[in-house]
Amino acid sequence: MTPLAVLAPLVLVAPLVSVAGPAAAPWQPPVVPVVVDRAFIAPTGPYSPGHRGVDLAAEPGRSVRAAGDGVVRVAGPVAGRPVVSIEHPHRILGLIGWRTTYDSVVPSVKVGERVRTGEIIGTLSPGSHAPGLHWGLRRGDRYADPLLLLRRPVVLKPLER
Repeated sequence: MTPLAVLAPLVLVAPLVSVAGPAAAPWQPPVVPVVVDRAFIAPTGPYSPGHRGVDLAAEPGRSVRAAGDGVVRVAGPVAGRPVVSIEHPHRILGLIGWRTTYDSVVPSVKVGERVRTGEIIGTLSPGSHAPGLHWGLRRGDRYADPLLLLRRPVVLKPLER
């Protein structure tokens, strides 16, 4: 029997594979390198406290890219801040209809426009609510950690001797 080595998942590197399976488009982070300033904290209910996304370190004026293929659903001001939101056709956590949101991004795309993984969707606005990009993942009122999209599957390979 050949011994096997478990390779740890490479998280926070781009481009990576889809959570949806091999037929779906790959996911990638909206900015590289990925430096998390503030992590996701799941709310316990729709009005409960939490941090409904991750804050990624990035300087104002930096290009922000679509994390996956989808259709732009929001491209403009929301609560006084520029926001882009993309609906993705892939299954994420077993469900369809998830959206990634990019808070404090001045859009270069329009509502209804189809975007591809890695396509520039706008630039990071100066004067954002946090230093850098706030990146979210949600379906209805259900929020998830967008960093889940960047995880690679664990691969078992024969151990070299």
